[in-house]
Amino acid sequence: METLPQADLLPVGPKANIPYRLVRLLAVPLMRLMFDIEVHGAKNIPKKRGPNYIVIANHLNWPDEFLLLLLFPIEPRLHFLADPTLLVTRKFQWFVVRHSGGYVPVVKSRHSDRRLYHHVDRCLELGGAIAIFPEGQYGPAEGELVPFHRGFAHFAIKAGVQVVPVGLSGTKDVWWRKKLRMFVGEPIPSHGQDPAGLTNLAFERMRALVPAYQEPPGPKLLRRYLTHLF
Repeated sequence: METLPQADLLPVGPKANIPYRLVRLLAVPLMRLMFDIEVHGAKNIPKKRGPNYIVIANHLNWPDEFLLLLLFPIEPRLHFLADPTLLVTRKFQWFVVRHSGGYVPVVKSRHSDRRLYHHVDRCLELGGAIAIFPEGQYGPAEGELVPFHRGFAHFAIKAGVQVVPVGLSGTKDVWWRKKLRMFVGEPIPSHGQDPAGLTNLAFERMRALVPAYQEPPGPKLLRRYLTHLF
C-alpha cells in the first residue's frame, strides 16, 4: 500500500518551474484538440504576474483541473488542493506531479492537518495562487452543486486575497470534440468577510454561474474512454 504524502511534500510559490511549464505546454494544446472549449467572462481572469488569488470551481470529472490550468495565467503559479489517494497508485501521473509540482495533497483522514494549513498559508504568503474545489467531491450531476466547505474562505480571509469563482459545464461525461464551457465570475473580495459569509456568498455566485445542462445531440466518439481517462 502506498504511503500517502504529507501536505508540504512539494514546494510552493509564484514562479513556474521548467517541468510545470512543460506539462502546461503539452496539456493545453491537447485539451484544445480533444474538446471544443468555450470561455465566458474572460475579463474576470486575473492578469499574468498580477496579485495572487484563490480559484474555486465546481467539480465534475478529471478535465476540471486541466481546464483551470488552461484558463489561468502561468504565473502566479496555480497550486491544486486535492486528495492524493488515487493519484499515488498511478505511477506515471504521480511521477509527473512529483516533478512539476503545483499540487498540495489533502488527505481527508488527517483532520485538522496543521501541515496543510501552514503550507497553503505559506503558498499565499509567497504570492502563489491556489485552486480549490470547495464541494470536496465530484458533484452528483451537471448543473447541481454540493454545499461548500469553508476552507477556501479561511485561507482567503487570512491572506487577504480575492476569490475567483469558476462554473464548469459539460465535464461530467466527455467525448471527442464535446463543448466544455467555463464561466468566470467577478472576483469576490475577502476583506471584511467572515468565513461563513464568504462561503455562502461564493456558493450563491457559483450557483448563478453554473447553467442548466442539456445533453448535446450528435455522435459521442470515445465517450466511455475519455470520461474515465483518469
